[in-house]
Amino acid sequence: MTRICWILYLLLGTLTVGAQDATEIITIADQRARGIKSSQGEMKMTIVRPNWSREISIKSWSKGTEYSLMLITDPPRDKGTAFLKRQKEIWNWQPSIDRAIKLPPSMMMQSWMGSDFKNDDLVRESSVVVDYTHMLLGEEVINGREAYKIELIPKEDAPVVWGKVISWVGKKHYLQLKSEFYDEDGYLVNIMLGKDIKELGGRLLPSRLEMIPADEEGKKTVIEQKSIAFDVPIDNQFFSLQNMKRVR
Repeated sequence: MTRICWILYLLLGTLTVGAQDATEIITIADQRARGIKSSQGEMKMTIVRPNWSREISIKSWSKGTEYSLMLITDPPRDKGTAFLKRQKEIWNWQPSIDRAIKLPPSMMMQSWMGSDFKNDDLVRESSVVVDYTHMLLGEEVINGREAYKIELIPKEDAPVVWGKVISWVGKKHYLQLKSEFYDEDGYLVNIMLGKDIKELGGRLLPSRLEMIPADEEGKKTVIEQKSIAFDVPIDNQFFSLQNMKRVR
């Protein structure tokens, strides 16, 4: 699924400052990060706290914007836990209690598996293309790379959890270098950094994403993409409640 990849923006063609250009960036980038048809991969999430850390291994599958599935493969106590998006519905399978739970929109702002990512960051109830307006704010240098600065503002009544997102997209290879996530009152909540750029699935992408709470020193969550393949055929029935319970 790798829903967090919606933020790996790419622009084809020459940019001029304007709302339409920013929307074009987001649309093409979303397709590139997910694959136009599908994607599947493996990643490791490390939750870092001042006195401890925890690792979670994850497999993911996605098809278009309507279907996605995430499966936890490690640690043993969480193995088999799965998260499914099927069109407008989002489900969580918990094998420890043998129960599938439908997640309401109110849970999208809650922490995903105790990490600094929100449910909506990874499970993706909202759409970065459909549910936001987009504007190019200018250009800045981030970590020595020239970047486009893009503002995303949620549309009225859109099912989003952030009040505003600002992203910096590298001009060379159009890589996501940094994103800031703000709440509805305009306060900075999280900062995400894209690092360790390498070829993944035949594309140059950040292989490491760090989500850092803005006001909680010593805390962060790191996602390392181990492998990813794009546009591998996946049937819609793969993304079913029955398969969510038995996929390995």
